[in-house]
Amino acid sequence: MDAIPREVMTQLVIGYGNTLRCDDGVGQSVAAAVAAWALPAVVVRSCHQLTPELAAEIAEVERVIFIDVFPVHNEMPTEPLRVLPIEPEEGTGAMGHHLTPQRLLALTQALYGCCPAALWVLVPGMNFEFGETFSPLAASRHTEAIAILKPLLMP
Repeated sequence: MDAIPREVMTQLVIGYGNTLRCDDGVGQSVAAAVAAWALPAVVVRSCHQLTPELAAEIAEVERVIFIDVFPVHNEMPTEPLRVLPIEPEEGTGAMGHHLTPQRLLALTQALYGCCPAALWVLVPGMNFEFGETFSPLAASRHTEAIAILKPLLMP
């Protein structure tokens, strides 16, 4: 494997969610699109949920981008995509069953003494029934997420 030049920012993209629950799979789908670009300084991971094991990879990069869905209950087809800078969550509470990006960043900081810059891309979703088809809202914001990520990740 060739070394990445230091002037190139190393980045980790983590798309997560359940691909068998319609819109919940949008994070993994966006991550798959990013992986298809085969960018040399970008590592892409897809998973059903965030796990503590990801902290080791997060500690090795300069920026991590998390991609997930957030539920829209008012069926508003104009709900925007959200791109939020995030920081490690303060406190030392138990991780519990659901590990958030903020808790994962805190774990990375605690274990490895470092924490990269982090963004959370949140795609609105309306349909979480069993299935593999995105709602029109999630499909539209899926395309938008890819368009936003391209300039962030490409050199």
